[in-house]
Amino acid sequence: MPISEFEHARLEKLLQEFCEKQGPPPEIREQLKWGFKIDPEKQLVELFEIRPHFMEPSQIIQSPIARTRYVKAQVNWKVYWMRGTGKWVPYEPCPSVRAFEDFLKLVKADEYHCFLG
Repeated sequence: MPISEFEHARLEKLLQEFCEKQGPPPEIREQLKWGFKIDPEKQLVELFEIRPHFMEPSQIIQSPIARTRYVKAQVNWKVYWMRGTGKWVPYEPCPSVRAFEDFLKLVKADEYHCFLG
């Protein structure tokens, strides 16, 4: 079952606030900022960095930060980080959280330096 329009709007608001507060400072956002994607059908949310390519500044690249997927049967959000191999893997210190806000807290804390390095 896809994420409802109400939940989509709530997630979008939380993510916008998170990217504004936790992302790069306003004075460098022309060169580096955070963004997100919400896929209601797959019940998936992804955070990423947005920056110009270092060799071709006119080309914009997105580098993944973190991903979470809602699992309705388990009533929780599965948390993922991207390994150097380019594959999303469960975040082993805390592979799932009950609330979306807890996912954002994990990313902010980044205790094991998996999300932001």
